[in-house]
Amino acid sequence: MPIATPEVYNEMLDRAKAGKFAYPAINVTSTQTLHAALRGFAEAESDGIIQISTGGAEFLGGQYSKDMVTGSVALAEFAHIVAEKYPVTVALHTDHCPKDKLDTYVRPLIAISEKRVQAGLGPLFQSHMWDGSAETLADNLTIAQELLEKARAAKIILEVEITPTGGEEDGVSHEINDSLYTTVDDAVRTVEALGLGEKGRYLLAASFGNVHGVYKPGNVVLRPELLKQLNEGVAAKYGQSAGSQPFDFVFHGGSGSSEGEIATALENGVVKMNIDTDTQYAFTRPVADHVLRNYDGVLKVDGEVGSKKIYDPRTWGKLAEASMAARVVEATQHLRSAGTKIK
Repeated sequence: MPIATPEVYNEMLDRAKAGKFAYPAINVTSTQTLHAALRGFAEAESDGIIQISTGGAEFLGGQYSKDMVTGSVALAEFAHIVAEKYPVTVALHTDHCPKDKLDTYVRPLIAISEKRVQAGLGPLFQSHMWDGSAETLADNLTIAQELLEKARAAKIILEVEITPTGGEEDGVSHEINDSLYTTVDDAVRTVEALGLGEKGRYLLAASFGNVHGVYKPGNVVLRPELLKQLNEGVAAKYGQSAGSQPFDFVFHGGSGSSEGEIATALENGVVKMNIDTDTQYAFTRPVADHVLRNYDGVLKVDGEVGSKKIYDPRTWGKLAEASMAARVVEATQHLRSAGTKIK
C-alpha cells in the first residue's frame, strides 16, 4: 500500500501525534526528485508526505502550457505506479495554493478525486492546502469551510494556513514582523468555523515566527512553544482535558531550524513539516560540483565535443538523487519518523 488510502493516511497522522514525531513533507518538481524522496523514506524506514506546490505543478505541466492540473495529475499518477517499488507508505499533497489559483489548481484536483471516489477508487491526492494567509481571517475561514466540505466528500484532508508565514514561496510573500504569530483568538475562530473534526479533518499551519526560504541564524525568532498555548486555549474553551492537543499542526518555513526548536514543535502537536529549500540545495549541489569538476567534458569548448559520458543527464542525475535522498533521511531523523513505518 505505498500510496496511503484515506484510512491509512488518518492512521499515519494519528500515529505521529501519539508518538511525538512528524512526517517530512518533501516538495518535488520532477520524476527524479520524486524518486529521491521515495528513496530517502525507504532508506530511513519512514513513511512520509510528498507534495507539489503551484510553482512545482506549473513546472511539471511543461513550459509550453504551464498547466498546473496537468502537471500535478501526471506526477501523481506516476507516483501511484513507481511507489509500489518502495517499502514505505506515502501520502500525496499539494502545497500553498492562494485564492487566485484555487480555480486552476485545488478545486479541479478535488473534483478529480471526488469522481474517483464515486467510482470506488481512492482520491488521487490525499490532502490539499488552502493558503488564505493573505486574506482576512474571516474570508480565509469562509473559503476554508467550502473547501473542507468538498474535501470531506472526496475523502481528502484539508490543510489551512490561518496567519502568515514570512518570506516568499511561489509568489506569495509576507514581511517578517509580529504578524507571524498566531493568537489563541485566531485558533478559536478557526474551530468555530471548521470544527474539531466533525466537519472533516484538517491540518493547521499556525504561525510561530516561521519564514520560508534561506535565512541566517538570529534573523528569525521561532516560538514553537506558542503551539502549546493554542492547544491549551482551545481545549479550555471546548471543555477538553488538560494536556489535550486538539490541533494537527504543520511546521512551515523550517529550513535552518535548530533541533531544539523542532523537538519543541513535535512535543506540541506538529505532525507534518515542510521541507523544500534544504532538499533543493541537496539536489543541485552535486550537479554544480560535477559541472565545475568536469567543465571541459560537459561543455563543448573551442570546437570540441566534450564527453558524452560526462554530460549524460543520468551521470549527474544519479548524484543529485543520492544527495537529496540523504537529506530526506536526515529530515526523518530530526523529526523522529525514522524507523516508524507502518508494517
